[in-house]
Amino acid sequence: MKIMVIDTALGACAVGVFEGEAGDAQPQPLSLRVELMTKGHQERLGGLARDAAAEAGGFDGMARIGVTVGPGSFTGLRVGLAFALGLGAALDRPVVGISTLDALAASVPSEGLVAAVIDARRGQVYARLFRDGVALGEAEALSLEAARDRIQAEAGNARPVLVGSGAEVLAEAFPELASAALHPLPAPAPEALAALALAADPTTAPPQPLYLRAPDATPPSRLPGQPRQPAA
Repeated sequence: MKIMVIDTALGACAVGVFEGEAGDAQPQPLSLRVELMTKGHQERLGGLARDAAAEAGGFDGMARIGVTVGPGSFTGLRVGLAFALGLGAALDRPVVGISTLDALAASVPSEGLVAAVIDARRGQVYARLFRDGVALGEAEALSLEAARDRIQAEAGNARPVLVGSGAEVLAEAFPELASAALHPLPAPAPEALAALALAADPTTAPPQPLYLRAPDATPPSRLPGQPRQPAA
């Protein structure tokens, strides 16, 4: 199966074309384009997808498209999802959604406790814990203290693995986590995205954004030119 994966949710703009089947831990890469960035995904995504597809022999035979759905940057998620859905409609191919936390966890060896953690700012991380590759619960927005407590409780005396932009945030905040195996990846590995996209069921992995917290931006309280309302 030939697939394309798209990721604009975190600190990279990435497009890859892979060949494989469901259950493949290491799909074969046919082409890959990755640029590290936190802004400007919308300007680069189309060109990266065009170049990746051309190197992989075009869009002929593309069976599905996988796209990260969050948690992550509000704007980045919308860019990737809109592009993937538009491409899927043009090619008449299914689009599957991939959790960024699941993909981060799949980017490192899965033995033992793996905590996928994304810096959510405002004293929080987006987190999901895994043991031997199996999720221990749903994705959550947690305070740094709650994330530390959860990781320590699940790890016991074993050394946990922390992966994602929240890894160093937690290690710097809590010296007791400094001995953890840290993988502060800015974004999931494209190979991990491809493996999850191949395994995904289009009926249960919809390309819908996963928001664990309301966006920081809020609509204006009045329209331009509209007079301010007097205080009550």
